[in-house]
Amino acid sequence: MKSKFSIASVLAASVVAGALTVASAPAVSKDIVLNMAGPDWGPTRFLQEYFNKTYKAKSGNNVKLVFDFIPWPSFYDRVAASLTSGEKKYQMIISDSQWIGTFIEGGHFMKLNKYIDADPELQAIMKDIHPAMTENYSTYPHKSKNYYGFPQFPDTKVTWFRNDLFCHEGERADFKAKFDQVLPCSYDEWKNTDWDVWANVGKFFRRDKGAKLGDGVAENDFYGVAYQAGKVGDFSSMQILAFIWQHGGDIWDEANAPNAQAEGVVNSAAAVEGFQHYLDILKYAPPVHKTGQMGIFAIQELFMQGKVAAIIDWAGVAPPALDPKVSKYADKTGFAMTPGLRKSDGSIDRTDNIGGQPFVLTTWNSEEVTKEALEVVKWWMSKDVQIEFSKNGGEPGLMSVMNMPEYNDFLPWNRAHAELLQYQKDVWHTPEMFEMLTQQQEEFDKAITGQKTAKEAMDAIAKFQQELLVEVGKIK
Repeated sequence: MKSKFSIASVLAASVVAGALTVASAPAVSKDIVLNMAGPDWGPTRFLQEYFNKTYKAKSGNNVKLVFDFIPWPSFYDRVAASLTSGEKKYQMIISDSQWIGTFIEGGHFMKLNKYIDADPELQAIMKDIHPAMTENYSTYPHKSKNYYGFPQFPDTKVTWFRNDLFCHEGERADFKAKFDQVLPCSYDEWKNTDWDVWANVGKFFRRDKGAKLGDGVAENDFYGVAYQAGKVGDFSSMQILAFIWQHGGDIWDEANAPNAQAEGVVNSAAAVEGFQHYLDILKYAPPVHKTGQMGIFAIQELFMQGKVAAIIDWAGVAPPALDPKVSKYADKTGFAMTPGLRKSDGSIDRTDNIGGQPFVLTTWNSEEVTKEALEVVKWWMSKDVQIEFSKNGGEPGLMSVMNMPEYNDFLPWNRAHAELLQYQKDVWHTPEMFEMLTQQQEEFDKAITGQKTAKEAMDAIAKFQQELLVEVGKIK
């Protein structure tokens, strides 16, 4: 999620400009309706509400924003159907970063370089956007200097944990005695947590129903850790790729096409080792992982219902964990950096897959509509609006906001999110992404559910990608 939605992701703005012209007036004010399609969740709901409350067009036009809120499960299909139908319904779209190549190649997303080059405000915004977001949300071909989008909702995975367990003196003493390691409680202790400690947390907090747990007893069978292991969407890939990258493996590098290869890279020894490491720790998760259905919402629910001590999930789906109406441990939940692989020099590699979504403009916009849409972009990316978004469950795209001393206090996961941005990479942006992801998810699921070994799955993925990319001319 990017699902990440990926959480865990598409913001679309469609501008239907109806002009009411008064012939006798020296200055013409127009009624302009911006119809935006976006996923139906907090970040887009906030955008709609805050726009209605505060936005005034500098042009003097009467600009109205109307969202087409689409449920996440059908979001891509609905947007893709609209774009390919030729109906030209939307003038802006919130697009998962991986989708942009498909829709750029299809002629739907507008290249923005000439507008950025001509507008000092947009240039200043681009300089203030974190480099990980510029590279992964804006560029096509990936990592080029062709810009198509701006961050609407940046996202990273963070650790969610039970304060009442990890900071419990008795549990900490028992963990130290058993593993000669510190059970992480403070932010700095979590910052020093690697996968070895995470695996031991999984072993340590496995308790049968009725067993002692913290100051009470386990109400149900209790588990130590969980992370994504879901066949749907990109769920498994978003976690597995972190392990692969940290172990020195890689994915097919589209930035070096057509010379970059899939076979020998995707199924390298390092990549197989990373995937195996993921599988080795997965066994400490709740048994639902064996079904291949442990996606981002499943682990969110497991945590909020008090069935697991710690999870790795997107910050974008974290707000409900603090809501006592839906989370049993809302007042006992903490957030921290994700674990990573300890290197020989003692540092921890936390390379991971970025989540979140950019928003883009469509190619059929008139110059007038494009101007108004870019004014909305500039409003959204202004520091004051980004601060308000950050205080209301969102994450900013601007480094100037993340560098504010008070930023860490806006939301309990903010410090971790900001510090993790330096480690973020992304999967492919090429139009073949969907075929590659679907097959990769199927192969990962076969290993997760015990039908294949890690090596067999990685070999199958590499072979499929090599054949596909050779066929379309992206590998020589």
